[in-house]
Amino acid sequence: MIALTPVEIAEIVDGRLVLPADAVGDITTTPLDGSVETDSRLVGPGSIFFALPGEVTDGYAFIDAATAAGASLVVAERDVETTAALIVVEDGVVALSRLAAAVVERVRRHGDLKVVGVTGSNGKTSTKNMLRAILSDIAPTVAPEGSFNNHVGAPISMLRVTDETRYLVVEMGASGPGEIARLVDIARPDTGVVLKVGLAHAGGFGGIEGTRAAKAEMVTDLPASGTAVLNADDDRVAGMASVTAARVVTFGQSDSADYRASDIDVTVDGTSFTFAHGDLTRRVSLRILGEHHVMNALAALTVVGEWGVDLERAVSVLEGVTRAERWRMEVLDAGDGVIVVNDAYNASPDSVAAALKTLAQITGDERRSIAVLGEMAELGEMARDEHDRVGRLVVRLNVKQLIVVGQAARHVHMAAGLEGSWDGESVLVDTIDEAYDLLRPALRSGDVVLVKSSKSAGLRFLGDRLAGVSA
Repeated sequence: MIALTPVEIAEIVDGRLVLPADAVGDITTTPLDGSVETDSRLVGPGSIFFALPGEVTDGYAFIDAATAAGASLVVAERDVETTAALIVVEDGVVALSRLAAAVVERVRRHGDLKVVGVTGSNGKTSTKNMLRAILSDIAPTVAPEGSFNNHVGAPISMLRVTDETRYLVVEMGASGPGEIARLVDIARPDTGVVLKVGLAHAGGFGGIEGTRAAKAEMVTDLPASGTAVLNADDDRVAGMASVTAARVVTFGQSDSADYRASDIDVTVDGTSFTFAHGDLTRRVSLRILGEHHVMNALAALTVVGEWGVDLERAVSVLEGVTRAERWRMEVLDAGDGVIVVNDAYNASPDSVAAALKTLAQITGDERRSIAVLGEMAELGEMARDEHDRVGRLVVRLNVKQLIVVGQAARHVHMAAGLEGSWDGESVLVDTIDEAYDLLRPALRSGDVVLVKSSKSAGLRFLGDRLAGVSA
C-alpha cells in the first residue's frame, strides 16, 4: 500500500483513532505502507489488520495474533485492548472500501495508473490471470491471487497498489444485485469487461435476467472516456452497449467482433485458434486446455490492444501461460498414460458443459473419457433441472464413464441413466473416498478423467489425489 499515517487513514475511513497506552513517540504521524489484511495468518511487520466480523469466525478473536505478527494498526468496529494503534469504525467492510477507493484514487492522481475491471458468470479468474501475465511483462501490475473478487477480497487486492503500479486488474464477482456496482464505485475502472451471462450463482439473482442486470453494473457507470469490452457472441452481453456511455469494443467469433477468433482446435496439449484484429492475423497456440478459454484470451487481448500494447508481444506472453489457474482445467499426468483434468474449483451449468465438451474433443475414439461430477452450488430452484441437463449432456457427448459424487448431484446420475441410447455407465457414490476407491484401480493407459464440481463439493482434492499431486 502507499504510505499513509494513522491520522490520514482514520480520516479516510471516518474512524476514531485510539493509541495504545504504552505508545512511544508520536505514532500518529508515522507513515504505514505495509499490507492490508483480514486474515491474521498473512499479517507481517507494519501490516494493517481489519478485524471484520464473519459468519464463521470473528476477526476480533485474532487481533492478538495479528499484533504479535507485527501489525502496526488495527481497524475494528468496537473498542478493544491492543498493543497496536486502533481505529474504531461503524462498519469495517465500508471502511475497507473507503480506504481502497482513496488509495486507488491517489495513485491514479499521482501516476499513470490504468484500471480494468473484469466480470462475467464464467472466466473471470482466467481472464484476470491472462491480463496479469501480459501487463506484468510491460510494467508493474497488481492483480488478485486466486479469486479475490468479492466485497472484501477485491478491495484487499486494490490496496496492493503503490505509486509504482502502472496497471491494476480487478476481478469483480457477485452473489446478488448491487455488489458489482459497489466494486466499480471503489475502483473506477478505465475499462470494464463483461465476459458472459450464465447461470453461475443464479439463485442469488432470481434467474438469468437478474444475472444479466447485475453483470451490466460493470458498464452502466463507466464514464464516456472509458471503454466497455463486451462479448459479441452473447446477446445479453452485447446488449449492454445500450446502457453504457463508454466507447464499446467487442470480442468473439462473430464476424462483427472487433477482436475475433476462428478455426478453433482443442487437443490434450492445448487450444489453438486464428486471431484477427485490424491488419493483424495470426495463429495462437495456448497451452491452456478448453475452447472456452479462447474467449478469455480474446477479452484479455482486447483490453491490452485498446491500451496500446503490442499485440504480437501480448500473444507471445499468452502462449507461455501454462495453466489458467490452480484447479481450473488443470492438466495433470497421473502416470501410466492416464491424464486427469482437474477443473473442480468452481462449477456452473455453462462451465460444466464447456468442460464436458472439451473432454469429448480431446478423447475422440482413441481414449476412454471419464467424468467425475459433483454438485453445482448456488442454483436455487433451478438446481434440479440444471443437474438433469448435465446428465443428459454426458450421454449426448458419449462420455464412456460417469461417476457422480454426493446426493446433491444425484440428478446428474439419474438423468444419464434414463437415456436409453447410452452405452456408458453411471455410478452414484456418497463420498470422495468412495469415488477414489472405485475409480483409481480401474484406470488404464489412455484414459482422460475430468473432475468437475463447485468448490464446496471438494472434488478438487479428489483430482489431485487421482494424479498423485500434493495439496
